[in-house]
Amino acid sequence: MYRLRRFLFTRVSDFATWLFHRVFYAYGDYKGTWMNTTWMGTRIYKSPFDMWVYQEILFEKRPDLVIETGTAFGGSALYLAHLMDILNHGEIVTIDVVANPVPVHPRITYINGSSTDQAIVDLVKGRCENKSVMVILDSEHTMRHVLDELTVYSQVVTPNQYLIVEDTNINGHPVHKRFGPGPWEAVQGFRAEHSQFQIDKSREKFLMSFNPGGFLLKSTE
Repeated sequence: MYRLRRFLFTRVSDFATWLFHRVFYAYGDYKGTWMNTTWMGTRIYKSPFDMWVYQEILFEKRPDLVIETGTAFGGSALYLAHLMDILNHGEIVTIDVVANPVPVHPRITYINGSSTDQAIVDLVKGRCENKSVMVILDSEHTMRHVLDELTVYSQVVTPNQYLIVEDTNINGHPVHKRFGPGPWEAVQGFRAEHSQFQIDKSREKFLMSFNPGGFLLKSTE
């Protein structure tokens, strides 16, 4: 009976997650929710559930520096900066090839260019010296690019901090089935050779996350 209940719960949970994704992204009366969400007036392409988890992570881990690839309009960087204001600790470096109008905040440094360009990599690595570092990857979502970012930025994540790969839900996990290999597949390939990064499923406790299997915690060993 226990196994049957667990099986049924898993199936119902999976269906609910799939349905929530479908509604949140594009369907019915809620069409445009994903593209029409803001933080303090600035557009942010995130699930509110993941945003809540981010505040828990920042409170628990207190990174000195968060590196974000994929600035977009700066909403997520501003959100993190406001959390850091509350904690009175931390700063953000955020990178994007497109220079959109972005909010100004003393804790945020914006870098315009490719996250995998060697000059930018060297610049960012210089900012990481003697700091505890967390990384959020949210730029181009092709498998090749995400793998390149993982290879580079996993090196600067400090022990007991997170390397978060966003939008692992695309390419049918469960949305955008025709996208092709993306962040999800990149994580699988990366972890095959980097066992010090473990998937922390506890960060998906709200059941609906844009980053399933994407919260990677670096071991302390």
